[in-house]
Amino acid sequence: MDPDTYRPDNALDAMTPLGVAALRILARYRFRLPPTLANNGGPSHPAIREATARALHPDRVAAARPWLAGLVAHRVAGLTRRLDAGGDVDLYADLVADLPLLVLARLVELPDSQASIVKEFSRAALELFWAPVPPERQLYLAEIVGRYHRVLRDFAATAGGLVGELRELSGNPDVPVAALFFLLVAGQETTSQFLTLLLHKLCGQSTVDGCVEDVVEEGLRTVPPIVTWRRVAARDTELDGVGIPCGRPVVLWLAGSARPGTRAHLAFGAGAHRCVGAQLARMEAAVVVEATAPMLRDVEVLRAPWSPDNLSFRMPDALVVRRPRATEAAGRPPRPGAAAPDPPRRTVPDSTSPVRRAGTVAG
Repeated sequence: MDPDTYRPDNALDAMTPLGVAALRILARYRFRLPPTLANNGGPSHPAIREATARALHPDRVAAARPWLAGLVAHRVAGLTRRLDAGGDVDLYADLVADLPLLVLARLVELPDSQASIVKEFSRAALELFWAPVPPERQLYLAEIVGRYHRVLRDFAATAGGLVGELRELSGNPDVPVAALFFLLVAGQETTSQFLTLLLHKLCGQSTVDGCVEDVVEEGLRTVPPIVTWRRVAARDTELDGVGIPCGRPVVLWLAGSARPGTRAHLAFGAGAHRCVGAQLARMEAAVVVEATAPMLRDVEVLRAPWSPDNLSFRMPDALVVRRPRATEAAGRPPRPGAAAPDPPRRTVPDSTSPVRRAGTVAG
């Protein structure tokens, strides 16, 4: 809430400083991220944020809800049939991995890329900048991030919608590329992470207590996808009796930041940089919870989401569930020769869809 004292300039500083070889890879792809949204404490921030907020306006979000509800209902019906037949279901890969990306494509023009490619890029970026990464891994991640950054740059040169508006507003071709970077990495990726964590909490619950919106808020409070965020002190200051010299980075703990049953949490941050997509994330989560609650009442978790070491992002992976086997539920071993469970599906689903080409359907 004090952006003059605590600035966002270090939001994209790599937790593990990038080595020369990794920097060369990024430079080869002309990788640049000027201040736009989360890393922008300058005078250009309000206008860029305002343009982004218009693209994600609550009215446009509400207009996308019926389409999303239909898509989720169709997927849940198929997954329910698979569970009823005794199969396993990966709720991450088979249901929620690409949902935020498809919704974002209805609101903001995006490059025409396969969902699996965008997911690989966004997770690689989260690891490259926010995780402890050994040098050889940096090279691998820098190649993925740099290659897709080039796709974003080529797309942003002529795209319309929000991208075109930012291009005209800034006069800098790198600004719309950086804004797209943030939307894809900190927008759709964090929402699919949150949906995975929330579904894990709901597995095996006989009922969803309270209204769906309250369930979503409690999930945001207890399992937010972003657990910390960074600022840097712009001057010598003091915080709760502790001296902080100018230039010292500060890490703010966001997870579990409020009492149960309150919406006064920090899952979306606060102040000038509060998440501009908060309304969109809440809508997506409400649709998914409402559609999946009946299916999740009597499932057991075969593989809980695992989150790698990361400063700010949980980045959960597979969430594999199944219906309890009758013999197991009765405490008896399976009969000899019984078929083994289907192996978990680990691939990200295709974005075959109502959205055949990102950005061609108006929200």
